[in-house]
Amino acid sequence: MAVTAAPPDLDDQDHPCPVPHAQRPLEEYRQLTRSWFFAWPIVSPQSLLRPLSISWLLVFPLAAVVAGGSVTIRHASPVLLPLVAALAALGLPLLLLVRQWLGWTYVARRLRSERVPYEESGWYDGQIWEKPLAWRQQDLLVLQHQVDPVIRRLQQALGVLAALLMAGISLCQAL
Repeated sequence: MAVTAAPPDLDDQDHPCPVPHAQRPLEEYRQLTRSWFFAWPIVSPQSLLRPLSISWLLVFPLAAVVAGGSVTIRHASPVLLPLVAALAALGLPLLLLVRQWLGWTYVARRLRSERVPYEESGWYDGQIWEKPLAWRQQDLLVLQHQVDPVIRRLQQALGVLAALLMAGISLCQAL
């Protein structure tokens, strides 16, 4: 899925919008797509896999040193130390994936919602604006064609990571 330009805002005389520009759901979506971190899963699974693999590789040596400090692990089996280090190194990619999933699901909820809560000032004003039909249709199209595929990709990656963790833990128990 290629990153496409988001449709223009519908802010005109027919649909005046009191929501500050930065708090509008489409603008929040645009901010995510422009973010270096949140743009990883947009293009393809490979564009997500590469930074996650790099983060795993960066943490692996540190995890090996920490795991090597355990007498039980060091003397149990020669295979156990690298396995435990590999499992521990999965912690950073897991945290990165969870943060991405939280950011994208937040924007998805804002796009899906019929009402937009917003703040006009630094204080919590509790204002809620109901989207006109044209805004809602545009938001739902962006949600369906741009955001939902990203969320599915992140959920698949989280599933693979959970399977790796379970398999590794099971293997550690078996050794």
